[in-house]
Amino acid sequence: MATLPILVAPDPRLKIKAKPVEVVDETVRKLLDDMLETMYAAPGIGLAAPQVGVAQRILVLDLAREGEPRQPMKIVNPEIVWASDEDTEHNEGCLSVPEHYADVVRPAEVKVRYLDENGASREVHASGLLATCIQHEMDHLEGVLFIDHISALRRNMILRKLLKAKRVSA
Repeated sequence: MATLPILVAPDPRLKIKAKPVEVVDETVRKLLDDMLETMYAAPGIGLAAPQVGVAQRILVLDLAREGEPRQPMKIVNPEIVWASDEDTEHNEGCLSVPEHYADVVRPAEVKVRYLDENGASREVHASGLLATCIQHEMDHLEGVLFIDHISALRRNMILRKLLKAKRVSA
């Protein structure tokens, strides 16, 4: 397994719409494992393939708290098949938008169909933080960042700060 570099906004590769995975093979399984290792090292609770420069519909999640056994989810070609009418608001952050957070409103519950690491079709009914995290990571597959859900003024302020930080570290 390997730790992959995480792209930071406003990298244009984060705005590309990811393509579906044709077949879940050894290459996809290695990417899933590398993405999990990268997410744990960051540390984070979710990571989508576009965040590591791969424009494929792949994401990983693990909501286990510190000290709890890991509970990784490996998700390929996810699609929301149902979303609740009720919304919820969570304070979100992102490994591609480091050190910035904002409240984002999303459906409170979703049902998601996807393929697991063996190519088997699965479905999960998610609520709470899991629902928020899945939707956040699925946004990455559409080229959408959580800051795209906030006001243009606040989004532009965050992007300017990220650009400045990138120039300073270069």
